[in-house]
This record gives sequence, structure tokens and C-alpha cells, in this order.
Amino acid sequence: MAVKLKEITIAHSPDSDDAFMFYALAKEKLDTGGLTINQVLKDIQTLNHDAIAGTYEVSAISFAAYPYVKDRYMLMPCGASMGDNYGPIVVARKELSREELQNCRVAIPGKLTTAYLALRLYQEGLTVFEVPFDKIIDEVANGNYDAGLLIHEGQLTYQNLGLKKIVDLGEWWHELTGGLPLPLGGNVVRKDLGPDMVKSVTKLLKTAIEYSLAHRKDALEYALTFARDMPENLADKFVGMYVNELTVDYGEAGRKAVNKLFAMANEKGLYEETIVPEFVNI
Repeated sequence: MAVKLKEITIAHSPDSDDAFMFYALAKEKLDTGGLTINQVLKDIQTLNHDAIAGTYEVSAISFAAYPYVKDRYMLMPCGASMGDNYGPIVVARKELSREELQNCRVAIPGKLTTAYLALRLYQEGLTVFEVPFDKIIDEVANGNYDAGLLIHEGQLTYQNLGLKKIVDLGEWWHELTGGLPLPLGGNVVRKDLGPDMVKSVTKLLKTAIEYSLAHRKDALEYALTFARDMPENLADKFVGMYVNELTVDYGEAGRKAVNKLFAMANEKGLYEETIVPEFVNI
């Protein structure tokens, strides 16, 4: 039986791209039809674990965490962060071959992140250590790890510390799949809201993203307050990388990419059961 609600909570990360995406809801720019929207901001690893527990009605998650929440949640066809020929980057202090990575201590931002899933698809069997994503650059630069897997703004700033790019997993994926984007983060909505509420909330999120893109200057100004001291030009670039047409709607290429990600994971036996993504249709 569907839960009848007058308010819902949307959980997302305190990153500039998510802040940009949810600007219209945060600043009450949209008609929500009387539905009160609460927002909770947490890092993506925490959000993944909260989604496994079914904590929030709507949540941002790593696509890699979807198999653990699929019984409770459906994937929204909007709000995704996809890397179109770019994505998480493996860096080190010196050049390393793919084979040499096997003998490295690699810092990763979390085992439930899609960045780590992509890394496993690229090279399985690595020795990895979970490190807060915003500490990885310094930890690698200081020699505490041989290599690091960078997400968020680290993808744009690693060269400042003299680190070398070993592989851009978005570029690797693009070449491997014949041009598909790499799905990284998505939004899920809890099934127990019922079909009508699931659709209306999904449409609301899509409208919010369209509003931000149509009012880019104002939305970016808001997003900059979440940019962790990034210069405005870098924050603008980062937001542009991960909030675009694919965020408004996955489209055929985005859905194909999500299916491909799980098909490859299924083939390698990275999950206990075969994963078939379930999307909200609006």
C-alpha cells in the first residue's frame, strides 16, 4: 500500500553540481503542488549506506550502490551525473602501466562508489584502501599511497601537486563502449510512495534541473557556496561537466550506458545476482 505523504526528504551530496541541480527546490522557485520538500546533505558514501537502509524518500546514490537498494528504490531518469568521455581519474607521482598498478597501494573514495566499480572493470584485483575523497590527492602526493582514484573536483586539480594521470576511466569507458557516457551518480525514489507520487516527484526533480540550466547564473552563484574553495571558473567547469542534457534525461545513450555498466559487472560476477536496472517512466 502506498504511503500518502505531504512532505518528502531529498538527500544529496554537498557538492557544487548537486547544489546546482537542486537550487530551484532549495530556494523554493517551483510550485510543488503543496508538497513540502526537505533537503539533507551528506557525503555520497553515507548516502549510499542510508539508501541501503531506505532512510529517505529520494536520494542521490552511486550507481554502484543501486544493486543493494533496488528492492526499495527505482532509478529516476533524471538527475544523473555521467562523464561524457571523462570521469574518475587514477593518478600517481610517477607514470605507471596498467600492470604496475597491480603492485600498488591504491587509495579509493569508497567501495560503493561507481568510480571504484569502474576501476574494478578496468583492472580487477587491486590492493585498495578507502580514504575520504578530498584527502586522496594529498595522501598520494605525500607518498602514503602509490596511486589514488580521484572524483569530484580532484579530477581538475591533481596537476597542481605534480601528480600524473594514469588513466581517465571516463575516456577508457568511452573507447570501450563505442562512445557511451560513464554513469557515476544517479537519483533514486522509494517505491513505497506509490506510482503516482513516484512519477510526480520525478517530474518535479526534472523541472528543477531544467530551471537551474535556464537560470544558470543564479544557480551557479548558489552552487559556488558548496564549491570547497574552488575558483569560480573551475566550479563552473565542474558543474558543466556533470549537469547537462544527460542530467535532464538519460536519453537512449544514458540508459544504454547504465545497462552496459551492470551487464559488465554481471559478466565479471561483481554482484551476487544479475542486476537489471528499473527506471521510472514519466
